[in-house]
Amino acid sequence: MDALAAAFPDLGGAVTDAAEARRILAAAPGSAAPPPAVGSVEDREVPGPDGAPPVPVRVYRPDPGRWPGPRPTVVFCHGGGWVLCDLDSHDRTVRALCRASGAAIVSVGYRRAPESRFPAAVLDAYAALRWAAGRVAELGGDPAALVVAGDSAGGNLAAGSALLARDRGGPALALQVLIYPCLDAAQDTASYRTAAEGAGEGFLTAAHLRWFWEQYLGPGGDPADPLASPAAADPAGLPPAHVLTAGCDPLRDEGAAYVRALRAAGTAAELDHHPGMFHGFLALADVLPQARQAVRRLGGVISSTANDGKTSGGVGGTTG
Repeated sequence: MDALAAAFPDLGGAVTDAAEARRILAAAPGSAAPPPAVGSVEDREVPGPDGAPPVPVRVYRPDPGRWPGPRPTVVFCHGGGWVLCDLDSHDRTVRALCRASGAAIVSVGYRRAPESRFPAAVLDAYAALRWAAGRVAELGGDPAALVVAGDSAGGNLAAGSALLARDRGGPALALQVLIYPCLDAAQDTASYRTAAEGAGEGFLTAAHLRWFWEQYLGPGGDPADPLASPAAADPAGLPPAHVLTAGCDPLRDEGAAYVRALRAAGTAAELDHHPGMFHGFLALADVLPQARQAVRRLGGVISSTANDGKTSGGVGGTTG
């Protein structure tokens, strides 16, 4: 966690410019370990939303000898508060998920704020989802095992893509995998009040989150729009979910609330809670056993969508 805290810009404090924040984060030292090996990696561009530029994606395929298929296809959105990070920053995490799940993963290089504000990012994510759905045969191969996933702000975009898929006639999703997701612009939960300033346990603060939301929504954005705040959406008809939360994270409670809302609507939803962990801990899988364990569990959940038709449950950490 100290490594994450040291690398993370003082957003909303000493650092208020998005370009400067990106430079600071890019200059932080990365892992010296070789990246997790997968079968193949390919950079492509896919058609963007109407009137928008193409969306860059990176397609990861697992080792075909180990995972002959048919396999799930996952559309993954990286975190970074809709402002930071990119395909490269999350390359190791996506590789690890590809190895653990045997899925083909399409990582989405969506437009970032503040240059492109809401709803640009979620529309890009949905465009990538539609593209992947039309190419399942060449990707994972199992048309019944299409998954959306993402971490932090990427979890927000994955949930938003699931909403768009429900409301715009598809594609049909087997599962949404949300990793410490940011789901509610209201920013008013017990975990915000007790852990938002870190309290010596985490690096993500209320000030960081306010700054991210300001960059994403801008002066005219509606924080209650369900595509911005999936927690505000009607959960009826949404796909099953597996939601990972961390105990030392201001976003903890909104992830748990999303699970409760889905369950109340009759949708299968699993809460995979890691009490001693912090926001972003999967990025430390090279050095953190709990992160490696979490990746293996997520891989099992994703893999199960193709193996036996399961869509959630039974593989998480501390569930509720």
